[in-house]
Amino acid sequence: MSSFPDPIVAWHSADDADRPLVVLLHGRGADEAGIIGLADHLPSGASYAAVRAPIPAGGGYAWFANRGIGRPVAESLRETMDWFREWLAGVAPEGRSVLLLGFSGGAAFAGGLLLDAPERFAGGAILYGTLPFDAGVPVTPARLAGVPVFVAQGDADTVIPAELLERTWDYLLGDSGAPTYARRDAGGHSLSPQTVDELGGWVAERLLFLQRRGQQPAG
Repeated sequence: MSSFPDPIVAWHSADDADRPLVVLLHGRGADEAGIIGLADHLPSGASYAAVRAPIPAGGGYAWFANRGIGRPVAESLRETMDWFREWLAGVAPEGRSVLLLGFSGGAAFAGGLLLDAPERFAGGAILYGTLPFDAGVPVTPARLAGVPVFVAQGDADTVIPAELLERTWDYLLGDSGAPTYARRDAGGHSLSPQTVDELGGWVAERLLFLQRRGQQPAG
């Protein structure tokens, strides 16, 4: 049993259980209100929810305790992933497809969820963040085979350590086995208009695929 309270969730519109669920995961020190607006720029055909992370941090909330930026404490990441999965089971039981879109610290959390249970998710976006390396989740060859991933990074990002961005990029486009859509832009640690546009196209393609496959996950 988790020591965290029930999640606080912002919905873009009323949930429709017959549609895939897209979960938006905010960065460290932010909250659900700061990321739910991203759904305004994403395609219809899904329910969009933004979940507040459970750990107070920096005037907002965080998904895990860390050993430094981008380096989760394994026990903390495990606790919050289990807490999130309990909520997810209630709103998206087996058979309902789920996409994860995470920014910064939320990207590391989304990556942890994907790596921990790739068969559970229909894809994930790792936006201006790192995968949670050395944090208790498998980062083995072909771990994400068949799980579509969107990754975006800024060349001038000074928030996430460069070596973690490079390691994330190399793994997702290499050993992970994921069919990965990757883009870089010249900006820093923020979503560029072009990234948002391309992310919307990627989500639209995923929703069309799921519609044709009856919502079954791709992994």
